Amino acid sequence: MRDGLLDPRAVLLHESAPDRAAAIRRCGQVLVEVGAVAEPYIEAMLERELTISTYVGEGVAIPHGTNASKEDVKRDAICVVRFPGGVDWDGEQVTLCVGIAAKDDGHVPLLAALAEILLDPDRARTLREATEVSQVMKELTA
Repeated sequence: MRDGLLDPRAVLLHESAPDRAAAIRRCGQVLVEVGAVAEPYIEAMLERELTISTYVGEGVAIPHGTNASKEDVKRDAICVVRFPGGVDWDGEQVTLCVGIAAKDDGHVPLLAALAEILLDPDRARTLREATEVSQVMKELTA
């Protein structure tokens, strides 16, 4: 994954959320805090989730905005938010959210790189169980 996409400040490993919407809002807020997106992008992430679940398996969801929300993206970025207690994601338990903000088609290579990591059970487990920001940075920027 290319440099600059993951700011260490966008890695939160000890979060909790009562439900899927709160988890998505938390991801969106992190992207706002690191200057990757404008505030309206958060609502677009929730809107996307209503049309298609961003759950990808192995306890991981990849929330992102709608195509119409691209204007709210200031720069391509990801955030990694871990919910050790799990979040009910329409019947699935999610412990790791990787939020994506991408201009144009920037999300395509991002999703491909994430899929490669998440399809490796050991790397996916490392991310789900990470307790240090450095572990996540190493796994996602290797």
